[in-house]
Order: sequence, then structure tokens, then C-alpha cells
Amino acid sequence: MKVKQLVLLSSMAVTLFSCVSTKKFKDAESKNAELTTKYSTLLGEYNDCQKQKTDISAQKTTADNDNSYLKNQVADLQKQNDYLKQNSTTMLNQLQSLSVLTNSQAESVKKSLENIGAKDAYIQNLQSSLASKDSLNMALVMNLKGAIGNLDDKDINIKVDKGVVYIDISDKLLFKSGSFDVTDRAKEVLGKVATVLKAQPDIEFMVEGHTDNVAYKGSGVLLDNWDLSVKRATSVVRILQNQYGINPAQMSAAGRSEYLPVSANDSAEGRGANRRTRIVILPQLDQFFKLLEPKK
Repeated sequence: MKVKQLVLLSSMAVTLFSCVSTKKFKDAESKNAELTTKYSTLLGEYNDCQKQKTDISAQKTTADNDNSYLKNQVADLQKQNDYLKQNSTTMLNQLQSLSVLTNSQAESVKKSLENIGAKDAYIQNLQSSLASKDSLNMALVMNLKGAIGNLDDKDINIKVDKGVVYIDISDKLLFKSGSFDVTDRAKEVLGKVATVLKAQPDIEFMVEGHTDNVAYKGSGVLLDNWDLSVKRATSVVRILQNQYGINPAQMSAAGRSEYLPVSANDSAEGRGANRRTRIVILPQLDQFFKLLEPKK
């Protein structure tokens, strides 16, 4: 009898130990799965950060190149100005040494020197305006990237080229094939872009429609790729105005058809890149024209 009791107790102990071990194993397994998921999430966020860092670095390089070009232009103007200064000073000294120097001649030289001084001020003002414009463009790009988030660059690309901000959105995201009806997913993206543009009421921009070189074969009101590109541009403009409250005076719409490609049309990938809608932030030329106006 005692033997049976011992055997029974031993069996219960083994069973209890087994249950405890199984529970610990399952807990450990669950914890491991949770940590694995967190690791994958953090790794994804890290990769996104690295991609953003690469994009920002590329934008900075472009801006630096543009800035270097403008600096060279300003330097050339400064050299011309220095040359004029030197010649004017020499001419004034020579005229002053002549007994035949008249009051009218002296006044003419004086005005020339005053004009050179005004040119100095113009160059400094131009340098300040260019630096301010570069800063505003980079801030606008960063705001747009932050608003849109980590959308694939194949679907949307934001860049600065020669002082102009471009937003390229693929037609794969915006429209169905051969259609000019904007998809619901695209409306969300346009809403994010509109949030940034609406906060800049002085900015004017153009919405351009682009196609590949495959002839339009649909029916209805559209005749060809010209019609399709224009209708796609106006569809985007209407959404920005009617759904997101962008001032229509800030916008214009244009169709470029197939005639301004960014890639060769000899592959499906190239044609896909060419089918796009581009938002062009127009430079504020009136601000630079004001620099040319005579000071009162």
C-alpha cells in the first residue's frame, strides 16, 4: 500500500513539474514573439529614417550646387563693379588734374560714382534675396516630406532643381489607366500637400499633366494624350480648390501630353515614370523685379 502511495505521489510530482515547465516555455515563447515583432518594427523605422536622411542629403547637394552657381554669378558682378570703381576713380583723378575740367564734367563723374554705389547695394540685396529664397524652398520641401510621410518615391517625389520646387505624383497613384477620375487614395495624398500649400498663401503653383507616348484609345470627350493630360491636371486642381480650400488664384492647370518625358518610352518602367502629374511651385519673379525698380 505504501508503495502504491509513493508511486502515486511521484506521478503527481512529475505531472505538476511538467505543467509548470510547459507554462514557462509558452510564456517564454510568447515573450520572444513579442520581442521579435518589436525588433521588426524598430528595424523598419530605422530603415525609414535612413531613407529620409539619404533624400535630405540629396536635396542639400542640389541646393548647394544651385547656391554655388549663384555665388559665382554674384562674384562676376562684383568683379565688374570693382573694375568700374577703379576706372572711375582713375578718371576722376585725371579730370581733376586738368585745368579744362568743367563743372558739368565733374557732375557727370560724380553721378557715375553714385551709380556704382547703388550697384553695390543692389548686389548685396540680391545676395540676401537669393539666400532667403533657398532657405524658403528647403523649408517648403521639408514641410511637404513631413506632411506626406514615408510614401514610396516611385509614387511621389519632391525635389528642388535650379531654385524651383517640384512635386511629381505618379498616375498609378492618382488615376486608373486612361481615366482622369482621381482615386480615393490619391485624394488623401493631395489633402496632405494642400495642407502645406494652403499655409503659404503667397505661393503660386502650376499643376501639369504628363502622359507616355502610347496613343489614347478611349472614347468620349477625349481625343488624344493632349486632352487626357489637360483633364488630369484640371481634375487635381478642382480637388485642391473644392475639397481642400486652396485659393484658385494661386493655381493654374496645364497639359504637357507626351512631350516632356523624364525617361525613355521604350520600356514599361520608363513609360510608367512618364505618366505623372507634376506640381510646380512657381518662383516669385515679382520680388526680383522689385529689385530693379529705382529707389525713391
